[in-house]
Amino acid sequence: MQQLPTSDGKPFAELFSHGSLSVEIYAPRGRDAQKPHTRDEVYIVAEGSGVFVIGDQRMNFAAGDFLFAAAGEVHRFEDFTDDFYTWVLFYGPEGGESAQDPEWALGDSE
Repeated sequence: MQQLPTSDGKPFAELFSHGSLSVEIYAPRGRDAQKPHTRDEVYIVAEGSGVFVIGDQRMNFAAGDFLFAAAGEVHRFEDFTDDFYTWVLFYGPEGGESAQDPEWALGDSE
């Protein structure tokens, strides 16, 4: 958290990368202005609470929650507390894993 905001004012910092995995810490302040990403994304909420908006769904979140946003999906955090920050894990190919394997996206385990 000491790295945020970055010296150029960004609310996120990459802390680790390996292969297709990129791990960031993210702490928006005031409002979350992020746009859809080109890869699948997982959030693990480290501290704080608020509302996660994804598509037309709204869900409350709190520390310890796991949230997923598929590549290209419109999403953002709203009404979050001043202490909110989250781990962000980007992974997989551009366009997301469902673009590579549509059966996986439907949950087909065969």
